[in-house]
Amino acid sequence: MNYNFNKDFALQADASDPLNSYRDKFVFPEHLGKKALYFTGNSLGLMPKKVREYINEELDDWGKFGVEGHFQSRRPWYSYHENFNSMMAEIVGAKENEVVLMNGLTTNLHLMMISFYQPTEKRHKILCEKKAFPSDQYMLETQLKHHGYNPSEVLIEVGARDGEETIREEDILNAIEENKDELALIFIGGVNYYTGQLFDMKSITACAHKYGIIAGFDLAHGAGNVLLKLHDWDIDFACWCTYKYLNSGPGSVSGVYINEKHAQDQELNRFGGWWGHNKETRFLMEPGFQPIPTAEGWQLSNAPIFSMAPLLASLELFSNAGMRNLHSKGERLSGYLEYVVDEINKELAVPLEIITPREKSQRGCQLSIVAHGRGKELFDKLTDRGVIADWREPNVIRLAPVPMYNSFEDIFDFGIILKESLN
Repeated sequence: MNYNFNKDFALQADASDPLNSYRDKFVFPEHLGKKALYFTGNSLGLMPKKVREYINEELDDWGKFGVEGHFQSRRPWYSYHENFNSMMAEIVGAKENEVVLMNGLTTNLHLMMISFYQPTEKRHKILCEKKAFPSDQYMLETQLKHHGYNPSEVLIEVGARDGEETIREEDILNAIEENKDELALIFIGGVNYYTGQLFDMKSITACAHKYGIIAGFDLAHGAGNVLLKLHDWDIDFACWCTYKYLNSGPGSVSGVYINEKHAQDQELNRFGGWWGHNKETRFLMEPGFQPIPTAEGWQLSNAPIFSMAPLLASLELFSNAGMRNLHSKGERLSGYLEYVVDEINKELAVPLEIITPREKSQRGCQLSIVAHGRGKELFDKLTDRGVIADWREPNVIRLAPVPMYNSFEDIFDFGIILKESLN
């Protein structure tokens, strides 16, 4: 796509975009009576307009049926979570029996550690990326302490080389090779929250499995953003939140992927709950946990309906739009944002620095920009002009042009505001 930093190009690009109408299916915050320029779908996605309808339907059914709503409501609560399996599996590249929606992200990661981190005297180390999202760091730290290990001795962190911002894939693979006899688990954020770097999960998993090491991923910034093939890549487990690119609302449920070879293993260690128990005998209330032989076997409690209703509204949009179509548009939008920043940089003595990989196969929607020498002042100026972006200390502005609801005109307008704010 040949870009131009002018209004006519942006309007024409939007007019020829087959997904542009999806923008009208979301509610935008406003600034001075106009839609804000919303670029923080990597933190919290916008609200689909249909959310109110779906939540109100559940409220109506609760009032109408009371407890009988578990079986008599229009979308019975007893099996409500099953509404998502097909759509969610399509988004992450999994089989339906490999996915389930439940709990919150870090809760699910702790549950996965119970099953997939089985340390022995010889194999007890965990490899992760340096500067992972803090919740992942805390989860790993406390899991290791729970097992009696000192995290500083057992956790292997692979970081960027001196003078670089992103992590070289070869350094991850080399670290696996060097520690292959002591590693029990590889656990990496599929897309790094800070830089927006997309890791080669297929290669990392293959390298781990070569030495009998479990490979798991946090896909909080990957699900709904990049093309995933979790089953084909033979990944062991993955978890993600749904309130970022998947637009399910603040604090909504998390998604879990468990490879079917593990999901069907009845002897795999886990923490049990009654919603993960055999559906045929669940209400007999008998002793003895019999896990469902799918990812559902890791469920603990029945579905949080009011939290899940917004996700249903969003996933229906994903199902209609198609993940491949969204990803293709996302590449064009991110490319345009990159182009606009580069054009503005031509006029700056101290240019802005894009630290997200330039290669589109190594990133999703997010671009992280270092505002050298400008501190938070630039970010505040953008906010005052109606740009909703994300600031990360010490000097990074994260921008995510989300294909479901952002437009080329959004990016052009942002470019004008950025240029004026820099001047």
